Amino acid sequence: MSTPERTLKLGIPAGSLQEATAELFRRAGYHISISSRSYYPTIDDDEIECLLIRAQEMARYVEQGILDAGITGHDWVLETEADVLEVCELMFSKVSRRPVRWVLCVPNDSPVQTVKDLQGKRIATEAVGLTKRFLTRHGVTANVEFSWGATEVKPPRLADAIVEVTETGSSLRANNLRIVAEVLQSTTRLIANKAAYEDEWKKTKLGNISLMLKACLAAEGKVGLMMNVRRSELPNVLQQLPALQKPTVSSLSDPDWVDVNTIVDEAIVRSIVPALKSAGAKGLVEYPISKLID
Repeated sequence: MSTPERTLKLGIPAGSLQEATAELFRRAGYHISISSRSYYPTIDDDEIECLLIRAQEMARYVEQGILDAGITGHDWVLETEADVLEVCELMFSKVSRRPVRWVLCVPNDSPVQTVKDLQGKRIATEAVGLTKRFLTRHGVTANVEFSWGATEVKPPRLADAIVEVTETGSSLRANNLRIVAEVLQSTTRLIANKAAYEDEWKKTKLGNISLMLKACLAAEGKVGLMMNVRRSELPNVLQQLPALQKPTVSSLSDPDWVDVNTIVDEAIVRSIVPALKSAGAKGLVEYPISKLID
């Protein structure tokens, strides 16, 4: 059993990032079980204690030391102005592996064309702090109101404009909204309490977690290829391989042959395998990559 001195208090984001986070941890080797009746997920690591917290609140609780670390968006760190340490960037979200965007939107038929046109107008958003600071940078004063949800449906009756987060833009288009300006791009981060990070054991523990999570993300869309090649045909085969680094070339029991092992984007396999075969590769094998560590 772990002792309190050797337990990392880790915040798991509730809501839209919840399932994606649990899945990423699972791929990294940490099996998190989340019950609909409990805010304390279980994890198969006695040295980690999990707590389910909304991403919007995560940075504040980490700053206060209630949590040693947590997963949240960079946008919410900025919104709450929390003084936390960002251990690493994790390029994943609820839909894609791209950054999310906070955008300033108005109805399609609105006369507003630029940020300046919102002087004195009403703007609804969940990210009040981000929006006010954005407007200040543009020299605009507006009435920024906190939105409790369904922000896209508020213009034009309840607001002249909104600042909302989007990944694909489909919800904005469905509500007849157009983007006037981009406020911020954000990615998911592993953050830590600064005092907790000074503890060598917790720092090492977070470093290990960070390493495994990033390794899983780095492996996405990648596969391994191995093949046998005559030494005389090796230069032609190597020319066909756009590897992450240099391919590994190993000697075989037959001195005239070598084994070539490399990692490539899965999307190019269908075109590169025929080219490799034509260049002289034999016994081609494709295999999955679950983690990729530099």
